[in-house]
Amino acid sequence: MDTKGPDKKELLLAALEQGMVMIHLDARRPGVLVPQHLRNEHHLRLNLSYRFDPPDLSVSDWGVRSTLSFSGTRFTIAVPWSALFAIASHVTKELSWMYSDDVPTELLQQTQVTSKVPMHELAPAAAPAEARPRTVLREVPGEKEGEPPEGPPEDPPPPRKGHLRLVK
Repeated sequence: MDTKGPDKKELLLAALEQGMVMIHLDARRPGVLVPQHLRNEHHLRLNLSYRFDPPDLSVSDWGVRSTLSFSGTRFTIAVPWSALFAIASHVTKELSWMYSDDVPTELLQQTQVTSKVPMHELAPAAAPAEARPRTVLREVPGEKEGEPPEGPPEDPPPPRKGHLRLVK
């Protein structure tokens, strides 16, 4: 665990106090307990929150344990600190940290990580100019500036019904 600055446990607890947190982990590491279909993931992301009303969320010196829902099925996960390499707050974005010592080699090959840095500073590299698709702009007939549109004016579309309903 990094001894410079706040440790993973302190950061996670502080982020959980603010709201939902995403932890990034290497599910292949020893001690990790996740559903079978996720056990070979080198970059697994799990959301934790006190708002989920977790009956057993625990953050200890060992790591994190909680019962989460995976495709509607509840599963008790266990993540030791050595497997957790990033913590991102959905609320503040300020408590986002990456621990370079614990990042899987697959991710290190994609990103230059030299030390614990805020995750928002780690953006994927832009594709080279020749590899990016080019946008071609073209003029649309009848919509030139200063010319009225052809034909009669259209009535505005009827307002759409909302898709949310109040449930009491």
